[in-house]
Amino acid sequence: MNNSTSPILLVDDEQQILFGYSLMLRSAGIENILTVKDSRKILPLLAKQNVAAIVLDLVMPHVSGMDLLSKIKLEFPHVPIIVMTAINELDKAVECMKAGAADYLVKPVEESRFLSSIEKVLEMGNLLNEITSLKKHLLTGELEHQEAFAPVITKSKKMLAVFHYIEAIAKSQKPVLITGETGVGKELIARIIHEVSGLKGPHIAVNVAGLDDTMFSDTLFGHKKGAFTGAEKDREGLIVRASGGTLMLDEIGDMNKSSQVKLLRLLEEKIYYPLGSDMPEKSNARVIGCSNQDLEKQIEEGQFRKDLYYRLCSHNIQIPPLRERLQDIPLLLDHFLEESSKSLKKKRPEVSPELITLLSNYNFPGNVRELQAMVHDAVAQHESGKLSLESFKGFMKKKGISSQSRLMPPDGDTVSMFEIFGHFPTLKEVEDYVISEAMKCAHSNQGGAASLLGITRQALNQRLKKKNHSA
Repeated sequence: MNNSTSPILLVDDEQQILFGYSLMLRSAGIENILTVKDSRKILPLLAKQNVAAIVLDLVMPHVSGMDLLSKIKLEFPHVPIIVMTAINELDKAVECMKAGAADYLVKPVEESRFLSSIEKVLEMGNLLNEITSLKKHLLTGELEHQEAFAPVITKSKKMLAVFHYIEAIAKSQKPVLITGETGVGKELIARIIHEVSGLKGPHIAVNVAGLDDTMFSDTLFGHKKGAFTGAEKDREGLIVRASGGTLMLDEIGDMNKSSQVKLLRLLEEKIYYPLGSDMPEKSNARVIGCSNQDLEKQIEEGQFRKDLYYRLCSHNIQIPPLRERLQDIPLLLDHFLEESSKSLKKKRPEVSPELITLLSNYNFPGNVRELQAMVHDAVAQHESGKLSLESFKGFMKKKGISSQSRLMPPDGDTVSMFEIFGHFPTLKEVEDYVISEAMKCAHSNQGGAASLLGITRQALNQRLKKKNHSA
């Protein structure tokens, strides 16, 4: 069950009732509870204290529950109220629901029914808070936690939209699924979510790729003494270290089926079993999963559990690849040049416009991490003057991918020359077309276009003059 940052308020004039249902909540992992016996204290308390939900008895001295229900709904309409009473009358239940009660429970209430009702109102409250927060961020366009997002170098609208979404959902405590290609910064985004969430516990990260089920369980959940050969004493898992904080699981698409079942139990019931133990342990850590794989495709192929996917997908963040954030390339280049120069203790080299053009027309399969490695490699080889394009081209060739125009069709598709020209073109027509496209990609920068064409600036200039003269 998702815990709430605001307490749940139990209102009943019987101490035994307050104690019993407090115990039920604590057994479900909800520690933040307020109990009040005197109904006269409720409205003054609500005036100074936010609560996530109220469980309200109807028959109480001083102020009846029915009167309280009406007054609370008038003054604090956003607070969900569950009526819990010994009055088993349909008319009374209908009256309470019309007055604004979220649920009507008849004492004695079974634990599963009570917790289910609490879960429902908390989920609804979280959803309303997220919608309100998202509206606020979209309307104001401002970030409340600018400093938390500072490590991400960007001016991309897509990334700024991701930031606003993070601020809207960070405090909900629900699982988050972060997807995106290798090198886009999923781990960094996970750490930012933790920081913005305000959780007091630590951020613990673990890569689960390649872990068999035993290693997965031992790493996350720990083991008891004697659980296996060499287990000479109890050992706590990372889930304990992440108490009150965030557990980030990287590469969850590579988890085996048995481990997926255990993670599903952790997300649904907030419980886990250390190796060698039959007694479940409780967890209050928030889980963030990261993957560079297409999990929906894996579900179709039977490699990933659908129920686990939808549990993780309470909030889903898709980080755009670098090729969809071209405006970020000059910023990132500048940042990595500074970083590499300091690291290598070298004078920062100058950059030519041709380099920006070259990078802007590269697909970056390794995304931001690949650009960082490129820049570091180039600065390491650099001696003087402007930063050479050759080291970047060499890096691209090592990857087996050339710098190609973004106007080329994706996935290796080809376009017939007849589709472009309407007939089989002459060499002159092909040359004019390629030069024109290169100039478009380079934003009319001759140096950049020449770099794309693999010729010198002077050679391109001569061809442009000849083309203009013949025109």
